[in-house]
Amino acid sequence: MSGPRARALTRSAYGASPRPPARIAHFGLGSFHRAHQLWFTAHAGDGDEWGICAFAGRASGLVAALRAQDGLYTLIERSASRDRFEVMTNLVEVHEGTESAAIVDVLSRREVVVVTTTVTESGYRMDLDGTPRVDDVELSRDVEALRGVVRAGELDGVVVATVPGRLLLGLEARRRADAGPLAVVPCDNVPHNGAVLRHALSELSRRISPELAHFLEENVSFVSTSVDRITPRTTDRDVALVARETPWLDVVPVVTEPFANWVLSGDFPGGRPRWEDAGALFVDDVEPYERRKLWLLNGAHSLLAYLGLEAGHASVAQAITDPRLRAAVESFWTSARHHLREDLDSEVYCAQLIERFENTRIDYQLEQIASDSLMKLRTRIAPVIIAERIAGRDCPAGVQAIAAWARRIMARGSFADAELASVAAVLERSATPVADLVRLVDPELDPRGDLAGRIERLVAEPEDGGLLGAQV
Repeated sequence: MSGPRARALTRSAYGASPRPPARIAHFGLGSFHRAHQLWFTAHAGDGDEWGICAFAGRASGLVAALRAQDGLYTLIERSASRDRFEVMTNLVEVHEGTESAAIVDVLSRREVVVVTTTVTESGYRMDLDGTPRVDDVELSRDVEALRGVVRAGELDGVVVATVPGRLLLGLEARRRADAGPLAVVPCDNVPHNGAVLRHALSELSRRISPELAHFLEENVSFVSTSVDRITPRTTDRDVALVARETPWLDVVPVVTEPFANWVLSGDFPGGRPRWEDAGALFVDDVEPYERRKLWLLNGAHSLLAYLGLEAGHASVAQAITDPRLRAAVESFWTSARHHLREDLDSEVYCAQLIERFENTRIDYQLEQIASDSLMKLRTRIAPVIIAERIAGRDCPAGVQAIAAWARRIMARGSFADAELASVAAVLERSATPVADLVRLVDPELDPRGDLAGRIERLVAEPEDGGLLGAQV
């Protein structure tokens, strides 16, 4: 029930300062972007000079809702004891991702000098080394469409479905407009994300036109990043809370934790906001920070997802209170920290993670984490197991996580994953499905063929409900 003073949230009602010029384009409008990159931009010392134009990844009603609110929304920072409400004003344009004419228009503007992306690991349609998945039907269709309009000399009417296709459409429009250089800043959990996205887009641009490939090489900088802020799905209770506790009726608030971290490495030829004022860190090499975050936070999240769902838990906060799961997380962290730089204070970081995981007021659902599992296992769990095996050690918690994932896949036969077709093929045709699932995660996991046998035994006869009681 809304409070007595609550009214629709718009710029005129809120009394927002003049709308900042749109100088950043973003692909993947969703809760994480609005809790992270947009928050950092709003809190930059020159944030009032940097508006963001965002494109949604899929139709969901979010664009219409944000347009009705002039791009404004409430960010709820939820600590263990209280909520803090802040109206965010730097989102100045919102579009559906299918609005190709808007992509052409926005990326043709000389004042737009930064492009950020949050589209999940699978949204880039590429392997971890940046090789584009040209056998992907939608990506292949986008490349053909772009090749056709480039040859015809007109960009009007082209329809592109994938994020790489939309980025390349925008870059072709920018080339034709001679709008100058810009930086592309991927903000998803892909190792070396800037470098691998450069490789993917370079490969695809060569399939479209040599002029586009040359423009990308000469005018586009790719920035690698590590991003960190837990952002659960917004619920109807959160919408009601904003109406009760603030003056505003806001149908699309975002809930997040107080903690926020952003590490970046790369050049911004057209300039950028002073994100460092909000705590962002600019470094020469992002990889050590990236590993720490991917392995310690994301790795623990995936481990809790597969083992926790199996144990009957629904959220991270529930799962981390289970002593067996807590022991599994700490065991995995011990394995991972063998391969992290000592000067990154990983022990302190892990202590902070426990506090963040235990925040029962952040309802981060394990089912949400469990989606798109193959790419997540490749980047969060498999590298630690491989590094430990090379060092002559086991990573028992990581092995248990993969076994729990395999049990889940074989029991369900279907799940939300961009690589569902590959998994389905294993389940339908393989005489050794567990071994083939392990190889599908990463062929380097099992070069001697012994790990798959151990995982097969865990899948067939899990001890303690599949938790870390089983020694592998």
